[in-house]
Amino acid sequence: MIRIQKASEIESAFFGGRDFGSSIDVVRDVLNDVRANGDAAVQKYSKQFDVASPSALEIPQAELKAAAEKMQKENPDLYHALCYSRDLAVRFAKKQRESFDDFEVELEPGLFTGQKNIAVDRAGVYVPAGRFPLVSTMVMTVAPAVAARVKEIILCTPPRKHPSGEDKAYADENIMAAAYICGVTKAFACGGSQAIGAMAFGTESIPAVDVIVGPGNKFVAEAKKLVYGTVGIDMVAGPTEVFIIADESANPEWVAADLLAQAEHDIVAQPVLALTDEKLAKRVSEEIEKQLETLETANIARQSIDNYGRIIVCSSLEEAAELANKKAPEHLELAMEAGAVRDKIESLVHNYGSLFIGHGAAEVFGDYAAGLNHTLPTSGSARFTGGLSVRVFLKTVTTLRTDATKEGPVNSAKAAGILGDAEGLAGHARAARYRL
Repeated sequence: MIRIQKASEIESAFFGGRDFGSSIDVVRDVLNDVRANGDAAVQKYSKQFDVASPSALEIPQAELKAAAEKMQKENPDLYHALCYSRDLAVRFAKKQRESFDDFEVELEPGLFTGQKNIAVDRAGVYVPAGRFPLVSTMVMTVAPAVAARVKEIILCTPPRKHPSGEDKAYADENIMAAAYICGVTKAFACGGSQAIGAMAFGTESIPAVDVIVGPGNKFVAEAKKLVYGTVGIDMVAGPTEVFIIADESANPEWVAADLLAQAEHDIVAQPVLALTDEKLAKRVSEEIEKQLETLETANIARQSIDNYGRIIVCSSLEEAAELANKKAPEHLELAMEAGAVRDKIESLVHNYGSLFIGHGAAEVFGDYAAGLNHTLPTSGSARFTGGLSVRVFLKTVTTLRTDATKEGPVNSAKAAGILGDAEGLAGHARAARYRL
């Protein structure tokens, strides 16, 4: 049963990052092997860890197209839901792209400074295919890359046995279909930390990319951390989490469902509810138990609820907002009636990956089909970063242009010379003064 406690009883560890053990030594060995031995190392680890190890890693575009056509024919509802999700995600990401302006401004007479936002050439996308193949992750990782106008989008996803029994590269059919629907350039049947290494360093088959995005297990997360600097990454994500602030108008059934939706992700997922009404706390707790009885993923959700879930009874909603800011959750819901109180709480909260405002704004909409990206910061990292967006695929670079007939460049040269002298960098000072 979910734990109910008062705000004053919260232990300090609740607000810290959650560590579930390091896999750094194993992953470092895998990455070094892939860097040195390319495809041979990738295939060695596929044989060791995956359900299949094809001799050729690239999945032909014909296979992706066939999977999409099969989905459209046999499961049209899923096909159209994926297309709808893709369209919303691309539209939202394009709007984000528009917000990053290119400009040039004359700061001083004859001194023109500017910025340009340039897409990376090649992006790598990792989509896991474990217990639940995450077709929605394809949408969330590829759509912003498309909106950023990345030239090549490379997919790595764990291999599956080809239905024909032949030794051919193959993956989860729904993931392959989603890859075709979303616009992946090339797809490879390659999973785990070896896939991250292959995209970071390049192999005979898999091209090196400029940035790697997408979720995965602790080995994938560790690999992304270790290759950062060789390539860019979106973030190092931990177990998923939701923090709900509810007022007395909240529907216990809806709140319980939202907590369980997060809990079913992983046995270490963290569903949290903060409120002021002890009676509502009990009703939500009872509703969680009721819904668990018929939830198909109850074996996972039960462990998450019992071990990491909690309901926090606060003295005020303002205190709940303060706790949310301190926790900096991946998902923050305001299960509150519209009005001045909700507006105030909305203005107070500022540390979160995504904010869901009002009873109708279910977090699950953000997971699947509302335009927002569901790849978000966890374990308190929302204090300093946002989620995956078009920005991850863009480089903001700066420019300088001068007009020597005006005073701005002259003043800059004089100042640069003085500063070069002060730092003992005579070459800097000379290069500046030559312009005089």
